[in-house]
Amino acid sequence: MALEERARSCLLRFRHKLEEDIKPAYLMDHMISDGVLTVDEEEKIRTQPTRRDQAAALLELLLRKDNTTFISFYNSLVKETYDDLANLLCDDLPRACPYAFKNPSDGYTPYVQNILSEGGVPPRPVVFVSRLELVNQIREKLYRLQKDPGWVTVYGMAGSGKSILAAEAVRHHSIIEECFPGGIHWLSIGQLDKPDLLVKIQSLCFRLEQSLDFHNLHRPPNSLDEAKERLRFLMLRRYPRALLILDDIWDNTVLKAFDIHCRILLTTRNRSLADCVSGAKYEVEVESGLDEKKGLEILALYTETKPHSLPEEARCIVRECKGSPLVVSLIGALLREKPNRWGYYLRQLQQKQFKRIRKSSSYDYDALDQAMAASIEVLPEEHRELYKDLTVLEKDIKIPAKILAILWDLELEEVEDILEEFANKSLLFVDNHSKPFLYYLHDLQLDFLVEQNRTQLESLHAKVVHQYQQHYREGPPTSGDEECLYWIRFLTYHMAKAKLSQELYSLMFSLDWVNIKAQIMGPAHLISDYVEYGYILDKENSDVRSQFQEFLSLNGHQLEQRPFPDVVQLALSQPRASEVYRQALQQAQDRSRRGKLYFDWLNKSSVESLSRLVIHPHQGSIYSACFSHDGTKIASAGACKTLKVFKSTTGEKLTEIQAHDDEVLCCTYSPDDRLLATCSSDRKVKVWNVERAMLLRVFEEEHEEQVNHCQFTNTAHRLLLATCSNDKFLNVKLWNLNKPSSQNTMFGHFEPVNHCCFSPNDTYLSTSSNDGTVKLFQVASANEWKSIDVRSLLTEGDEDVPVKCSTWTGDGKHIICGGRNAVLVFDVETSDMLFEIRTNRLSTVQYCQACPTSNLLAVAFSNYAVELWDLESNKKMADCSGHLSWVQRVQFSPNGSQLLSCSDDQTIRVRDGTTGSVLFQTEEMSSRIRCTCLCRQPFAVALGQEDGTVQVLEVPTGKVLASLLGHTRTVFYCQFSQNGQTLLTSSEDTTIRVWRWQSGECTVLQGHKEQVRRFLLLCDSAPDTKLLSWSFDGSVKLWDVESGEKLQDIEAHQGAILSCHVSPDGRLFSTTSADKSAKMWNSESWQCLHTLAGHQECVRSCRFSWDSRRLATGDDNGEIRLWSTKDGSLLKICSREGKDGMDSLHGGWLSDLHFSKDNRLLVSTGGYVKWWDVETGEALQTFYPTGSALKRIHVSSDFTTFVTIDSIGILYILRRVA
Repeated sequence: MALEERARSCLLRFRHKLEEDIKPAYLMDHMISDGVLTVDEEEKIRTQPTRRDQAAALLELLLRKDNTTFISFYNSLVKETYDDLANLLCDDLPRACPYAFKNPSDGYTPYVQNILSEGGVPPRPVVFVSRLELVNQIREKLYRLQKDPGWVTVYGMAGSGKSILAAEAVRHHSIIEECFPGGIHWLSIGQLDKPDLLVKIQSLCFRLEQSLDFHNLHRPPNSLDEAKERLRFLMLRRYPRALLILDDIWDNTVLKAFDIHCRILLTTRNRSLADCVSGAKYEVEVESGLDEKKGLEILALYTETKPHSLPEEARCIVRECKGSPLVVSLIGALLREKPNRWGYYLRQLQQKQFKRIRKSSSYDYDALDQAMAASIEVLPEEHRELYKDLTVLEKDIKIPAKILAILWDLELEEVEDILEEFANKSLLFVDNHSKPFLYYLHDLQLDFLVEQNRTQLESLHAKVVHQYQQHYREGPPTSGDEECLYWIRFLTYHMAKAKLSQELYSLMFSLDWVNIKAQIMGPAHLISDYVEYGYILDKENSDVRSQFQEFLSLNGHQLEQRPFPDVVQLALSQPRASEVYRQALQQAQDRSRRGKLYFDWLNKSSVESLSRLVIHPHQGSIYSACFSHDGTKIASAGACKTLKVFKSTTGEKLTEIQAHDDEVLCCTYSPDDRLLATCSSDRKVKVWNVERAMLLRVFEEEHEEQVNHCQFTNTAHRLLLATCSNDKFLNVKLWNLNKPSSQNTMFGHFEPVNHCCFSPNDTYLSTSSNDGTVKLFQVASANEWKSIDVRSLLTEGDEDVPVKCSTWTGDGKHIICGGRNAVLVFDVETSDMLFEIRTNRLSTVQYCQACPTSNLLAVAFSNYAVELWDLESNKKMADCSGHLSWVQRVQFSPNGSQLLSCSDDQTIRVRDGTTGSVLFQTEEMSSRIRCTCLCRQPFAVALGQEDGTVQVLEVPTGKVLASLLGHTRTVFYCQFSQNGQTLLTSSEDTTIRVWRWQSGECTVLQGHKEQVRRFLLLCDSAPDTKLLSWSFDGSVKLWDVESGEKLQDIEAHQGAILSCHVSPDGRLFSTTSADKSAKMWNSESWQCLHTLAGHQECVRSCRFSWDSRRLATGDDNGEIRLWSTKDGSLLKICSREGKDGMDSLHGGWLSDLHFSKDNRLLVSTGGYVKWWDVETGEALQTFYPTGSALKRIHVSSDFTTFVTIDSIGILYILRRVA
């Protein structure tokens, strides 16, 4: 529809004034959110050279658009406070849309049917009665979401028809076209835990992305934080004017996952549920029962008669059940088959006395009890027994008929007929959209069954387990279909409910079960099982339960990868005393006899756990934990609403306080450790006397939303407490404990503030917000000093980038903040970003803290991990696994010797950096050691250092035998000759030096123009007389070691040469380069025989097979190619399956390759170690180290023992399991 002439004239009339004043960039953000402007159109306008040119281009575009665009432009002016300009346009606004709807069928067009079907909105039930007044109320509220995001809550008791009303409200052409042209998207929620909620959001994101571009789908998000961000992006930028309908929300923590600044309609039983989210909110109450007219209309439709022709008993039934839509429908379904039983069903309702299901429930169960009993009693006796079996189902879970065929031991077709009978009597519901059909009970029906059969629950669950065991005698199902998913997910639940402890032990203490369930459902459900049923498992063996939990925690990120890793190989890295390791070794030995490869980590006992202490203080997630300033105590708080204090050495509980009425989000010590402050979702801030556990002060008036974080000043000289909250404007406050109200409010953030932190000298307060910025406020004046735009550094568009936290380095010169999966380091004075820590993790940064006494930074993630980084070198120093759920907070002790972390897994872990014992350790060197090599005779070690120094030390005394000075820059490689008398070294200074190290004599091999990383001593003539070297200058040279003469010199590549290898028969040598190519050369003529092209990244490694018939090359994408040395043809590309989270086939650069002596196997190193079948190119096994970036691997001659080291210094000695 074109722009009305009146509006067009208005734009032309005031065009000059608009061009002079408006800033198009701000206005276009709102117009994109309204869906009237595309990203491409925005980009064209932004390319204009000046602001005025941009304004002119925007107005020119408006003249070609429609009324809706004009209205959006007007609203944008209002939002950006261009009130004078908005007033100029106000009188000529196009005609507004009506809110009222006269007929429920008006506008129910094929277009509407298509939109609703695509969005998963359920169709009208077969028996449908219009409730036009309520539908219009909901539509009127939905129209208020036309311009701005917000929430419409439809609330009422269970069975009152909320879902049907919500679906009916959007079943209209004009409301979709005018308010929600981006579509309607329905999501059934129910009672969910975090893993199930993640699955729901993953499914929704997949559906939304599939509608956009089927060929460009992203991988599913792996955490709730990531899923929320993905959904936020899709709803704001791809579906900006779409409506998301959340059906049957129970929990405000679930609702918070959808607090993404979009348009949402939700149905719930809890009227106050939306209080926990931000944005405009509107409510519609659904009365508990129908009026008599509507109730009679439903009965008339079921019995196919006119309402005025119904018998008097019909009125009595409606009155007796208080007009409950569910109960009227149940009775109606019975009467459809037995229309002469009006009196019978009325007497059932009047005379039968049923116990109320839950007296505390907010909905009326009396009517439901009576109707349910009446419905079940008309079933044949054998079917009543079958219906009783449904008592064991979980709420909101849909099952295929095949599950019940196993439970009832009947043919599938017979089961389907029985279920159809149940559905016809409204005793069961059918999801017809799924193939095969899925069946489920309304939660009221399920509650009724549970109460009726309470004394038989154990036996009913035991029956399920018994029937499963009979049907799957040969092993659990692995097909991945709906039937398989049900058994894998709920078998442990049925065993626990049946109190079949031995069966539960056998199942959950089995590596086979871990393998199957993790492969089908991922590790989250498994970890949840060990936590949920821990109280049962601990009766058998708490150590074994802990061992399985630790295994899943340490390897959870690996178990999410596809292709799925070998669980037995992962388990072989567990401690030798672990039951997990024992089972893995037994399976590995059995499978090895059949030719399967497995590798045992021989020296893992030398790598001690970093966890010094593990405390389980709370029931529920732990959101905050902190050291006292003297380091002797730990305070913690979380979802259980309590504050607890423990000894940091033993975990002994010292104090427990029922602190708040809702979740406690943060706790912090005062500088003298006498006070503890807490803040909570209940919007209160409290200050406690630690020793007496006494409440000293409550600040409850000023924050209107949940208070996210609190912190005292670092010194007691002028004690202040800072707090930050989800408030829209007044969200950062400073409190003087001697005053009843806040001392100052910091203005600047207009979105929730997640974290606040004083600088070491208390001069500044840093705040981190959902608006994508970190702001620094002057504490004395409360004025904003600096603002750092983090969002612009992490995204190129206008996506939301919440900043989770900030931390100051000990000297106060740098501030560090976390957002998404990155940590950024800034200079405080200049606000310049110094560098970025990219973690390569699939999850988001939850928290970070700089050590007050060193360069270490601790980073906590939503995927259960904690990483330690060196801020000086920007390198990861340690990976601290152990938690079983999201890590919410980390904190160093004041002296930096300990690291504390707390998690949703209900634990606090205290760690240090101690390692196992060592055989030999040198004195601390003045410069970093970059290379080493051993000499057998005499037994000595050579060390090459960054400052160019080379030292030879006696082993094991550490006595310095020689100190060799000559290199001027970093020594990269060193090697002793076979007789041990000569030491050869190469350096960044472009030279190679040949040392007679005992006398100090030296020959310098000069000629390379850039650094020499490696060289090879050739063995085709007299031992150690010829040396092959290569360099970043692209050249390869051959030297006589004795004389220092250069024998050959070629320019081999345009780019840096990264590796070189000589074939075992001495006829060929190969080179690989950063120019993405490899070459084969004749060793006699030094002519290039073959140029090997095809790699897409730098070719970093190469190796000839022992028979010299093949050459393997590996690149920075982790790809391995096998070539024929005869003609240079490509023989095989090793399996390309399974790029990991770093978008690499090998977890990083492929750094080393080795063939087995029989040339059948190949081992490679990169982010991990992989073994390959040379003939097929298939991966045979993978070993995942604790760290990353494995450099070289040393291989025994029989190809059974492998030695390598990772980026954080852990040594791995791997031996093939026989």
